Amino acid sequence: QLQLVESGGGLVQPGGSLRLSCAASGFTLDYYVIGWFRQAPGKEREGVSCISSSGGSTNYADSVKGRFTISRDNAKNTVYLQMNSLKPEDTAVYYCAAENRGLLFRLCVIGAYYYDYWGQGTQVTVSA
Repeated sequence: QLQLVESGGGLVQPGGSLRLSCAASGFTLDYYVIGWFRQAPGKEREGVSCISSSGGSTNYADSVKGRFTISRDNAKNTVYLQMNSLKPEDTAVYYCAAENRGLLFRLCVIGAYYYDYWGQGTQVTVSA
């Protein structure tokens, strides 16, 4: 069964850092474009970042550029989202999502419509 599991969320003070992980089971991530999304209470789901299956292409929402970094370790079947300089407005449930585009696909899209498989999410709270 294809499954994505997010971890690494928690409570952090403004200016702090967290690293989220998205671990895949039941399939090999090498073939998949991965996206990170977030949803705050009362708000629509927002695309945060994505990485191509080749790993050579990444995209970021303007709100997180320069602060967040997405990466993948196909040997560990895991994608990461390193979040630095966190702000209270980063508070949300963070989800990873996957879309099979084949090995070495060079593009990725930060749009929820693009992805077929979703994890259950991990809560990130940024508060003093």
